[in-house]
Amino acid sequence: MSESLRISETHGILRITIDRQSRMNAIDLETMSELGDTIIGAETRPEVRVIVLTGAGKSFCTGADLAAAAAAGGNEASPEVVMDRANDVVRAIVDSPVPVIAHVNGPAAGVGTSLALAADLIYAVDTAYLLLPFTSIGLMPDGGSSAIVAASMGRARAAELALLGARLPATEAAAAGLITRALPAEHLTDQVDAVAAQLAAGPRRALQLTKAAINAATLAQLDHALAREKTGQVELLTSADFYEGMTAMLTHRAPHFDGAARPITDPAQEA
Repeated sequence: MSESLRISETHGILRITIDRQSRMNAIDLETMSELGDTIIGAETRPEVRVIVLTGAGKSFCTGADLAAAAAAGGNEASPEVVMDRANDVVRAIVDSPVPVIAHVNGPAAGVGTSLALAADLIYAVDTAYLLLPFTSIGLMPDGGSSAIVAASMGRARAAELALLGARLPATEAAAAGLITRALPAEHLTDQVDAVAAQLAAGPRRALQLTKAAINAATLAQLDHALAREKTGQVELLTSADFYEGMTAMLTHRAPHFDGAARPITDPAQEA
């Protein structure tokens, strides 16, 4: 296990903490893969009764670590592999036989929002926010967020968040039914701990079937959404618009999209 993921287990509660505080818990491919493996591995361990996912420090997870990808010169992995890893984690959270709680201790952005919303219960500090900033760098929402947000908030609000990259405060997300509850910082951990303890002491099989029934009724389109997002994102990850968006973000300037959806083969030619 890398240092970017901290794991602890007590009284049937498996706690997973993304710990990349220098990057506001932006997640790289290695950490994403380990996160998925950890959640999937818990499926065969009857002593695990609930999973709590959180971030270290003041952020939950601020999305994919594009700086790490840029430093790797685009050779970290193919777009297909990147998308498969992200989709695997979302599916692992949704398909887990035990309830998953997202302890959103700070901002959740990009795929970090997707990870939080895939959980069964989502408790956020009231100063946190959710953000889908994909279009600002020439990408589209992924991690199933195109389905999960729309299923929870409706098409109009989902479009506002996804197309405009509008920041959604946790208090508004709770009022709209996108997350379970927004709480003051001094009460958040106690709430999560109390809920986790209640679930850990509950009937594992009954909770599993209840979770599966709710997800089947509300997330019937998730697999189709993940497939559409993968197809679209693989295209966009090799586009000139994404290269421009990523370069602009890393150099702290406004992007200049030319509207051409052409692919690039050599980023140096587009510099």
